Amino acid sequence: MQHASVSNEGIAPNAKRLLWAGFLAILAAGIGAGVRGGILATWAADFGFTGAQLGAIGGAGFTGFCFGIIIGGVVVDKIGYGKLVIAAFLFHVLSAFITFAATKGQAQGTAYLFLYIGTFVFALANGTLEAVANPLVSTLFPNNRTHFLNLLHASWPAGLVLGGLIGWILGEGMHVSWKLQLGLFLVPTALYGVAFMGQTFPKSEASAKGLSVGEMLQEVGILGAVVACFLVGLFFKDQLGGILGFFTGNPFFTSTSWSLLAWGVSAALVFVVAVKTNFSIGSILLFVLFGTHALVGAVELGTDGWIQNITGNLLTPAEGKILFVFTSLLMFSLRFCADFIERNLKVSPIGLLFICSVLAVIGLRLVSGIETFAGAMITLAVYALGKTFFWPTMLAVVGDRFPRTGAVAMSIMGGIGMMSAGLLGGPGLGYAKDRFTAEHLMNTAPAVYEQYKAPTPSKFLFLGEVHGLDGTKLSQAQTAAAKTPEQQIVSQASIAGDRETLKADSYIPAAMAVVYLLLFFYFRTIGGYRPVRIEPAPARA
Repeated sequence: MQHASVSNEGIAPNAKRLLWAGFLAILAAGIGAGVRGGILATWAADFGFTGAQLGAIGGAGFTGFCFGIIIGGVVVDKIGYGKLVIAAFLFHVLSAFITFAATKGQAQGTAYLFLYIGTFVFALANGTLEAVANPLVSTLFPNNRTHFLNLLHASWPAGLVLGGLIGWILGEGMHVSWKLQLGLFLVPTALYGVAFMGQTFPKSEASAKGLSVGEMLQEVGILGAVVACFLVGLFFKDQLGGILGFFTGNPFFTSTSWSLLAWGVSAALVFVVAVKTNFSIGSILLFVLFGTHALVGAVELGTDGWIQNITGNLLTPAEGKILFVFTSLLMFSLRFCADFIERNLKVSPIGLLFICSVLAVIGLRLVSGIETFAGAMITLAVYALGKTFFWPTMLAVVGDRFPRTGAVAMSIMGGIGMMSAGLLGGPGLGYAKDRFTAEHLMNTAPAVYEQYKAPTPSKFLFLGEVHGLDGTKLSQAQTAAAKTPEQQIVSQASIAGDRETLKADSYIPAAMAVVYLLLFFYFRTIGGYRPVRIEPAPARA
């Protein structure tokens, strides 16, 4: 395939400073996510949460991102990058105050509310920052987007490494409060605030050409809006409805009428986009990329939110944290290799995405069968190699192929990925853990299951309700120094549930591999993958 000329020079004198400011911003997000993944078991023990409840809280760490990045992406070319950076900084600080209001001994519902909203606001800050960082780096380095977007997003696994180390050293080793562990994300928050301070920012190619928001949305169109607004409707229906129902005590927010209202809002948003774009259908290719990125969010970020918990259960909690640091460090290192792979190995972005999908399938299947720490390192390395390039390379493809969309399409796609992680990946894996664990225990020891099952059922999309295991009772069974036969049965059921969850998770990258293979052949039919440039408007007579 043909490739554009490659240059490592930015179009602005402060390009590298802005790149590293964005790096620090995403680093803060990664630290918060890394620490949160390591303290799920603590929250389960302190508040008695089920897997589905923990998945929903973790999911809020992604759904809030969607609103930040989509709204930010639409307005960023109009109000400027600097104002969004200030908003994100304030959201990050506010999220810490809300999250830390959750205290052991509170009613479970109250603690859940604080943790959910605090995590949501944290994600809102992260999304607002990526509405700045992704189009900014894409604009600053137009001739080598794959490389520099991978560099930018190397900060995510770097943050996961630091977050994992915080949990391993301060949590497992020193038994420091989870609040202090989580609060350390405020350090890079302060640093990115300083790094962005006083900087001038370039305009995107679309904005520089004078395109309006409606013109930038043309290629997104109705098809692209349907993907994004479906997830927005799902958020209003399930997560927001549940929160409002608890907060107000009004059952309307969980009723059929509320569901109809949520889908009505979703349909109205699609209609707004249709009007704004003069009823443009949009690009079918961009529609496919949006849908595929929903799968990326579910398998990459959704799995990231659970992998410490799962590997810690299959082996030991300390080993789970070490493995999480190992895989995140591997991802961090590999993201500096995207340029080498594309230029020297002559692999196009689409080819790279296909190879990664296949490796992710193999990795997840292998991880589901781990028995030893050494075996886990090998199998997780395969999985890490697979998932490393998904997110930034997908952003690069949109930047390359749809420059007329400015920051809009890139931000919408990032929002779709994060919303999918929050609504499908995190809660879906939590539901799978509950379901597979419950089924195993019901089949092997039904009387024990009745004793350990949670009072609140787990639900996910159209799948049937299932009562998972009570988080506090499960934690006691797993951590008991001398397990009773009953506790051993419960622990084994939990391990069996985690293995089946990883196997189910592997079907997502399998579907992605099919899509990328089809896209590979599509680009072959049109002469190969290459970046697109906005053509100047024809001169008027």
